[in-house]
Amino acid sequence: MQIIECVPNFSEGRNRAVIDKIVEAIAATKVSDGGVEYGVKVLDVDPGEATNRTVVTFVGTPKAVLEAAFQGVKMAGELIDMRHHKGAHPRSGATDVLPLIPVAGITLEECGKLAQGLAKRIYEELEVPCYCYESAAFKPERKNLAVCRAGEYEALVEKIADPERKPDFGPGKYTERAAKCGATNVGARNFLVAVNYNLNTTSTRRAMAVAFDVREKGRKMREGGSLTGKVLKDANGKDMWQPGTLKGCKAIGWFIDEYGIAQVSMNITDIEQTPLHVAYEEVCRAAAARGLKVTGAEIVGLVPKRVLMEAGRFYLEKQQRSTGIGDEEIMKIAVKSMSLDDLKPFNPKEKVIEYLMQDEAELAVKERLIRMTCKGFANETASESPAPGGGSISAYMGALGAALGTMVANLSSHKRGWDERWKEFSDWADKGQALKDELLTLVDEDTAAFNKIMDVFSMPKGTDEEKAARAKAMEEATLYASEVPLRTVKASFKVFELVKAMAETGNPNSVSDAGVGALAARSAVYGAALNVKINAVGLEDKAMAAKLIDEAQDYVKRASEAEAEVLKIVNEKIG
Repeated sequence: MQIIECVPNFSEGRNRAVIDKIVEAIAATKVSDGGVEYGVKVLDVDPGEATNRTVVTFVGTPKAVLEAAFQGVKMAGELIDMRHHKGAHPRSGATDVLPLIPVAGITLEECGKLAQGLAKRIYEELEVPCYCYESAAFKPERKNLAVCRAGEYEALVEKIADPERKPDFGPGKYTERAAKCGATNVGARNFLVAVNYNLNTTSTRRAMAVAFDVREKGRKMREGGSLTGKVLKDANGKDMWQPGTLKGCKAIGWFIDEYGIAQVSMNITDIEQTPLHVAYEEVCRAAAARGLKVTGAEIVGLVPKRVLMEAGRFYLEKQQRSTGIGDEEIMKIAVKSMSLDDLKPFNPKEKVIEYLMQDEAELAVKERLIRMTCKGFANETASESPAPGGGSISAYMGALGAALGTMVANLSSHKRGWDERWKEFSDWADKGQALKDELLTLVDEDTAAFNKIMDVFSMPKGTDEEKAARAKAMEEATLYASEVPLRTVKASFKVFELVKAMAETGNPNSVSDAGVGALAARSAVYGAALNVKINAVGLEDKAMAAKLIDEAQDYVKRASEAEAEVLKIVNEKIG
């Protein structure tokens, strides 16, 4: 799923009623995408008295976030009058800045295009002038927010009339709407990770020295390379700078009274160039070069899941261990490797954006079956309810086949004397984990597909229009109920490649597990194909029905051959 974050800054930090109405407009947003309704999740609301400014953080799918951002701008334009606004922070509009930030499944460039479209809509529908900055900028100089906001709100009347400084989307003259709402700066930027590195020292000066060593800006160059010599100047009389080692990083050193230690406080503004674990390793190196030790790190605020997953995989690879393990275990490695729990407990459920987005009640419904115990799942299957049925059971058998192949890969990766082969088996385990997760999703999706058909039976059929609508809905639900088990067929068939490789090259002590994995995969393909057939025969579109059934049966034939091939290898190995 694509996820983006939006962090609008509104020019009101004192009137709680106004702030609440803006946040309510954002939080109440609902959009339909592919027949599914999505909203956004507000993660933080941070009002500032002195700045007279509130920063709101919310996340969601791109479509939901764009609509929520628009509604926030609309409400702010109704409630805030910039002609009466005063505050300590630079500002140019009721909604001052509106950045879109990629979190998962979407690029910065894509967010830039979305931001440009949002700015266009804000002006066309709300008549609020907009500048586009950073990765949404139409002009190179406007990548810098300060250029877009130069002169702040008070300079807007002049800027609108100036062809070089006018908004990217705006009127040719100063309007009543511009006077009230000011101009909004809509942009796209990378996710910013705020992190503090704990040092075994109380010296702010030494912490600052480490910060200068690593931050991109570096430090001023001085005569003789000393810390106290005269600052060197270039031919234009400007101070010369020695760059630090980490791109896209800002850092300072400070002392924290609460913990009684010095820290290097860092903002990683480009996690593509400098991932968190790379920054951690470099700060450790720079600290050690100055006789210091990094005792741990502290993430301030929230992070995308991939930040910790990348770190966990990095440290597993350093240990020459398989990365094909569960997400929770990978995150645990990341937390322990960077001592993120050095000062206080670190709970990914409270720090990872994707986890905070999850509505546990909704997730419990969506993942009703795979959240059950093995005993509970078996009892639910044995009950008088028609679902879960053979389709869900087939998907679960496929998942177990993938899990067995993954287990053999992980055992082989960790086998004594096979250390040089750890990466080979780690790669197989990664593939197995992905297959297992895909098939587990299909366990619940197959039951959901059956329920869609059941829902159609409750539709009215009193008039010709109602009968037509019911027939159309039944055809769509039946097609979906045929396509889901076909996906299970295809995913389960992929398990054979994994278990065959493990039977041939994996830990010989676990070869029988690879064989059982093949048996499970074959049963999954056969069972899911039966569900394709029983659902597809109910389609009015007989050509489509034949196509789906034929495709499933082709996999059945190939599955029998693949199973026999794996079992032959297994039996020969067992002897």
